[in-house]
Amino acid sequence: MRERLKHLTTGVAIYGAGDAAIQIVNVLLLAVYVKGGFLTSVDYGALAVLVAIEAFAKVVSRLGLDGAFMRYFHERGDDIARLSSTIAWCLVVVNAIVFGSAWLFADAIGRRIFDQQVYVTALRLMLLNMGLMALTFIPFHVMRLKRQAATYSAFMFARSIGTLVLRIVLVIGLGHGVAGMYAADVIMTVVLVPLMWPWFRPYLRFTFSRADLRTVLRFGLPRVPHGLAQQALDGGNKLLLGAYVPQAQLGVYQNAVTLGTGVKFFTSAFETAWAPFYYATASQPDARETFSRMTTYALAMLVLIVAGTTAVAHDAILVMLTPEYLAAAPVLPLVAIGMACQGVYLLTSIGLNLTSRTEFYPIATITAAVVGLGGGALLMPRFGVTGAAVALLLAYATQASVAYVFAQRLYPIRYERARIVRVIAAGVMAALAARMVPDMPPLAGLVVRGLTTVGVFVGLLGLSGFLRASERAFVREQWQRRRPRASVPPTEASRGR
Repeated sequence: MRERLKHLTTGVAIYGAGDAAIQIVNVLLLAVYVKGGFLTSVDYGALAVLVAIEAFAKVVSRLGLDGAFMRYFHERGDDIARLSSTIAWCLVVVNAIVFGSAWLFADAIGRRIFDQQVYVTALRLMLLNMGLMALTFIPFHVMRLKRQAATYSAFMFARSIGTLVLRIVLVIGLGHGVAGMYAADVIMTVVLVPLMWPWFRPYLRFTFSRADLRTVLRFGLPRVPHGLAQQALDGGNKLLLGAYVPQAQLGVYQNAVTLGTGVKFFTSAFETAWAPFYYATASQPDARETFSRMTTYALAMLVLIVAGTTAVAHDAILVMLTPEYLAAAPVLPLVAIGMACQGVYLLTSIGLNLTSRTEFYPIATITAAVVGLGGGALLMPRFGVTGAAVALLLAYATQASVAYVFAQRLYPIRYERARIVRVIAAGVMAALAARMVPDMPPLAGLVVRGLTTVGVFVGLLGLSGFLRASERAFVREQWQRRRPRASVPPTEASRGR
């Protein structure tokens, strides 16, 4: 069990480094853009619309064939180049038609979705970048499938650093606003794609197979409705809110969601390492016990992050944004809980993959999308951004619940309910304790309330007997390894020698 935990945490750390770097950069730039006046709330409203469209466009740009490539990679062996080439040429044609047409009609589209036509340039750049990135899943999947985690993270980290530098130049230095953000994405894609050629080259040929096309489309196309529904949970939520509030208020919601999604720092990294881990572990005799234990540990991390987000919401807005955004303070905890529900979905739906009954994933996601959009249509007209956050939470909670029910029927896992209850109780009390800290300057409040949350949470878990004897022994062992060893003074005899 210890070795498996070490393997999983190592994967989370390595894969998470690049992805977390991107998200941290985005959060840090958020403060600079807002406090420096480089982007307004209206700009962020337009950005929310663009990000939502981009999420849907990504699904269309790949048609589920990225999953087909991963599915058949090992099975096809030396014949994988023909299948991957078939996928590539199919997607080149589809992307040229779809995004080429959208590019031509960008002005008409912009009049419908933006308050100002100035954002059409950003829309065109986003469409261009989606087309250029359509095949980048090939090298990234190869890195993952060949366990080149360090290389994968290096590319992700390089992209984040490059994007940071370019956005500083284009948005802050040259004042190109939202268009500058998407111009930075295009430039980084143009730079990185040639560097990934060594991972492209073995899998691209001037060949095409209709039989392979039927195979991959049969696998991939059923994933498209699921993918679109998945994006509707977040992107659809923002597009719907934009129909009820001015674009400036949508911008307030966009930034509140960004601050409330700290949970994703963990879930993004965990998701990348989790699937290879549970596929490799499934054949072990104690696999279900392992999954149960790992779920408890991951939930503890999710609860701690949600508690921390709830505790520092007010301070985080004042530190990262401006008082204009304080109306969105109630949104941060709701978004954080919603993202945690998405994490629960990733953890507890694995039985559907392990039993190859993936047809239940679209049922869970489409049900969640209906609940989220339906709830949003009822709540947003009256409650605005808070109603949107509640709808988002309902959507992710529904997705997790429905998938959990199906997964438990097909692959029952006895989760550690008593320990999970202790974790949740500790998180609630830690957040409440941190909120009771007296008022102080925002930055000091952010630090003090954050540390209070962690201290109370860890302390309560310790006092409640959460850790088993073997886990306490493991913690002590790790602590002893990391403690600096005291130097032993030399004896008289040794000095003489």
